[in-house]
Amino acid sequence: MTVEHQAELAALAKAIRLDTLTMVHRAKASHVGSCFSTAEILAVLYGDVLRVDPKNPRWADRDRFILSKGHAAAIVYAVLAERGFFPRRDLTEYCVDGSSLTGHLSHHVPGVEISTGSLGHGLPIGCGMALAAKRAGRPYRVFVLLSDGELDEGSNWEAILFAPQHRLDNLVAIVDYNKIQAFGMVQEVLDLAPLADKFRAFRWGVREVDGHDVSALSELVHQAPFEAGRPSVLIAHTVKGKGVSFMENQLAWHAKSPNAEQLAQAIRELEEKP
Repeated sequence: MTVEHQAELAALAKAIRLDTLTMVHRAKASHVGSCFSTAEILAVLYGDVLRVDPKNPRWADRDRFILSKGHAAAIVYAVLAERGFFPRRDLTEYCVDGSSLTGHLSHHVPGVEISTGSLGHGLPIGCGMALAAKRAGRPYRVFVLLSDGELDEGSNWEAILFAPQHRLDNLVAIVDYNKIQAFGMVQEVLDLAPLADKFRAFRWGVREVDGHDVSALSELVHQAPFEAGRPSVLIAHTVKGKGVSFMENQLAWHAKSPNAEQLAQAIRELEEKP
């Protein structure tokens, strides 16, 4: 990756954090911490990896992206707007009564494949999409972004069994492993460790990465499938609330909305970063 392209992806991650911050503050909504841990992942996917066409969101051979952790909807809306799927001015409608930009991800928004919010649904649906592509001989790939806390859901482990059985090497799962879920630290609520070994035991190709390193993220996602004939999972080690000092690794920012003073401080911190 060139230095220039790396800078472009970092700039996109910054832009969608700023968009998200403003949206969540305006709406007095939540999940800003959960959004911020995914910024670089989404910047790499939409800025470097996904074969999509903002002018033709329903293009038959587009890559499919599923946000299984649907509560992080705001930052997906932000990246879709930044990429031109709909006008950025529409972000002001986030969580406004009657708007399609709902607090959990809505398929009524251009570029969104499925509505999500109830956890544990994204990966099973992604398996179905990937299997359909295989059987129809279509070239598209399916990318599913999951939260770590969401892996408490048994439906995910059924899908994790299903995918290698059907040789879904066109499926890439990305785990936003920020170590914090709604009610506490993942290790304390329901420990996932050793997560990589669990996926390996279920016959997935596995890689781990710093989820805020756009260059490393891009390099690894482009390597998928990691093992021939097997689904791939990228375990992205991230920081909840990444980019804002008083939000980082703080459980409270799973649900809090920044007030005017916190908004101003967070904007200053984000804008000061390269």
